[in-house]
Amino acid sequence: MNLKSNFSVAFFMSFLLLLVTAKGNSQSKALLKLEVSKENPHYFQTEDGKPFFWLGDTGWLTFGKLSREELNTYFQDRKKKGYNVVQVMVLHTLTVKNVYGDYALENGDVSKPLTTPGNDFKNPAEYDFWDHVDYALEVAQKNGIYVAMVPVWGTNVSSKDSKVTKADVEKYAKFLAERYKNRTNVIWLNGGDTRGNEFMDIWNAIGSTLKNNTDQLVTFHPFGRTDSSENYHNAKWLDFNMFQSGHRRYDQDSTEGAFKEDNYKFVLRDYALKPTKPTLDGEPSYEGIPHGLHDTLQPKWKDSDVRRYAYWSVFAGGAGFTYGNNAVMQMFHKGEKKGAYGNKDIWSDALNDPGAGQMQYVKNLILKFNYFNRIPDASMVVNQGEKYDYLAATRGEDYALIYTYNGKTMSLNMGKIKGDKVKASWYNPRNGKLKTIGTFNNKGVQEFNPPGEKMDGNDWVLVLTSKK
Repeated sequence: MNLKSNFSVAFFMSFLLLLVTAKGNSQSKALLKLEVSKENPHYFQTEDGKPFFWLGDTGWLTFGKLSREELNTYFQDRKKKGYNVVQVMVLHTLTVKNVYGDYALENGDVSKPLTTPGNDFKNPAEYDFWDHVDYALEVAQKNGIYVAMVPVWGTNVSSKDSKVTKADVEKYAKFLAERYKNRTNVIWLNGGDTRGNEFMDIWNAIGSTLKNNTDQLVTFHPFGRTDSSENYHNAKWLDFNMFQSGHRRYDQDSTEGAFKEDNYKFVLRDYALKPTKPTLDGEPSYEGIPHGLHDTLQPKWKDSDVRRYAYWSVFAGGAGFTYGNNAVMQMFHKGEKKGAYGNKDIWSDALNDPGAGQMQYVKNLILKFNYFNRIPDASMVVNQGEKYDYLAATRGEDYALIYTYNGKTMSLNMGKIKGDKVKASWYNPRNGKLKTIGTFNNKGVQEFNPPGEKMDGNDWVLVLTSKK
């Protein structure tokens, strides 16, 4: 027996086994499937029954503008900041291509996705647009992030030159369903900044095709200051509602009956609908975008504005919240001639804008308490107020949370939660720190005065917990 030869063979076989094992483990572990909560269908849960608070980011142009290296940078950053959903366009335009020059469609025909055999990134002939999407989904999964994908952005259907038909989108949606039906980290956002009462045959065809061929969540991303519930709440394919509270100030919106900046009113309206479905703000005012969008001389929305939208909508009963940033949503790169909506910031720099890091604190706060028994409760607040004076209140059986955007003194009806006494603390939405202020009788009307002077952006959450 040649021991040296046998050792070499054994070593070689062990090396091959290591390679095979490594290749087999190259895909990250699948995320738990998302579903509407069975215990409380106002909210989401993972398939094991645990609470899922949707904390989204709008990375709309991720698939088209980020390289493989940049995909890793982006998703790793969002994971560190607590995000668990990223909203992305699949087809921004019908002629969209990725950073490597790979087109999504054959001759701009939505019914003909352009695919090639294989997916070897080093061999251009074996790598296409859809392989890049696959890679992005894998990176997102590795970072614990679900990707909410818009199949085709609304303007591609609504433009006067559009030739997209119902038959086209049915073929396209079947392609998407077949390719991604086994991806547990995929959510579908039908529509895409479009009016729900227009081209309903197209949107119903996409929604129904996706729902009939996958078990993934499906919703509708609507036009500014509108809501999916207005047209599709009873559609069998719509699992949850999404609204776009929009980018205009109170005085910039003269639409009769509009909720304007009061995004919590969308939630309260949806919360009362039957059948019960989750709802959330999928596009509020973006950090760094001009008030009203188009006039770049207008002031820009700040982190305090984004926090206001988050706490207002979540405390009204929202199942989560989506943050947006002007530079990040368009993935603006150095050297580009002109950014949309006056943007000049580089996307990778804007990842660290103040509001981006502060969104995790609303998620952290909500998840501290019993998730599925939480309800909105305006009856707690004596001096609720309007516009920026509005006080938003939510509670469970043994806790209550009340938010002020401007440090307004709160007059509260006590006795809404358990116990003769309650412990009171101030929660800082800018850094997530909690400061105890004392123990109070849980009856009558009590006043609580937030730290600092009354001014817009001096926002606080009063946390009341039953004293044991």
